[in-house]
Amino acid sequence: MAIVLRFVDGQGSIKERFFDIVQVENTAASTLKKSVCYSLARYNLLIDDLRGQGYDGASNMRGAWNGLQALFLKDCPYAYYVHCFAHRLQLPLVAASKKEPSNWLLFSKLSSIVNLIGSSPKRLTELQAFQAVEIARKVASGERETGKGANQIGSLQRKGETRWSSHFDSICSVIDMYWATMQVLKKMVSNGSTEDIRGEAKGVLMMMETFDFVFMLHVMHRILGITDMLCRNLQEKTLDILNAIDSIATTKVLLLKLRNESFDHLSMCVNSICIEYEIETPDMNAWYNEGTGRSCQQKSLVTVEHHYHFDMFNSVIDYQLKELNYRFNDDALEILNLSCALQPNDQFKLFDVDQICILARKFYPADFSDQEMHHLRFQLEHYEVDVLHHKCFLNLSSNSELLQKLIRTNKSHHYNLVERLIRLILTLPVSTASTERAFSAMKRIKTIYEIEWKKNSLRYYDHSY
Repeated sequence: MAIVLRFVDGQGSIKERFFDIVQVENTAASTLKKSVCYSLARYNLLIDDLRGQGYDGASNMRGAWNGLQALFLKDCPYAYYVHCFAHRLQLPLVAASKKEPSNWLLFSKLSSIVNLIGSSPKRLTELQAFQAVEIARKVASGERETGKGANQIGSLQRKGETRWSSHFDSICSVIDMYWATMQVLKKMVSNGSTEDIRGEAKGVLMMMETFDFVFMLHVMHRILGITDMLCRNLQEKTLDILNAIDSIATTKVLLLKLRNESFDHLSMCVNSICIEYEIETPDMNAWYNEGTGRSCQQKSLVTVEHHYHFDMFNSVIDYQLKELNYRFNDDALEILNLSCALQPNDQFKLFDVDQICILARKFYPADFSDQEMHHLRFQLEHYEVDVLHHKCFLNLSSNSELLQKLIRTNKSHHYNLVERLIRLILTLPVSTASTERAFSAMKRIKTIYEIEWKKNSLRYYDHSY
């Protein structure tokens, strides 16, 4: 288990440092808590002083009753748990891809396509050759524009399980190279080196030439296109709270708009693609059959259009919205919302004395006495007149920059309570930077440890011999 400490140094900069790597007997929450407490106690770090904790979304970590974060909250109720934002986003997307049968089939087949073609340099060369022919044809017909950086030859992108934005890249590559991919598969069906390769290529080709595949490919292209910006924003090394919350809200609005307004446009787009590639299009006004093979189960009271619109298109988006609302709705978000009142963005346009006082009183009562709460309000009133209109504090974009500027101008002494509250807010982990740096550090340390262990073992072996 890797342990990383997040803190604010004397100059007001946020620091995230690898602290320890601990061997654990199991992943039970009680075992993990005991190990963390022991590791901190070795350096006289008290659990009572914790003001934030961040883990992934496994039940033993985020469980409301017996999870690791809940066990720490029992000892220190102000060690607020912030589930990694990027991982929160990935969870509903992954869940939707696995629990929705049509999604599962799509990503399963995408993996088969990429693996089948990407496993051979010869097939990749053929793919790029066919892609060049397709680009030349579209440029000649006026479907593509020419220019610097346009119409580049690429390759099929492989999706990664820990980078959901890679799923969007994979879908985009298949859409851009749809014709070229089918040509390579047709060549493999005819000239494949083994029966297994010819059979697999034929199965994948038959699947690509179905309306269902084209439909779901473009449905997920639109959904992942909306969530891709949020994915990338949440995985930046530095992320301010205000933009994180705005990105989440914007994503929800756009998904709802997609659900309510875009099915007809999507259907027209899919139909035109099917006509271009001579793919059979179902009659949308016909009754939908389940296709189970039993006549008693094939009867349906819905049309084919209803099936694609509500059972597939709406169902996928509804699941996404449901998961997003569930994952991004907790006390941590309330803290982050209230802390926006401290943000210096756009000349402190969100500054609100009442909101800031609520933040301190509700979430950090152990850090501000009743007497200090009275002083905090009056400090904020002076702060509003002084700092908000001071030329040195213009054009700041984050609380970290604000705190550093307060320290450099010695105003942190005059507004010591405001400085304390900003520090508390900055300890909350919002982005994925700490997690990823922790794992990369852990891997490097593990590698160094193994090398040194082998060297020492060899020395001991030589000496004893």
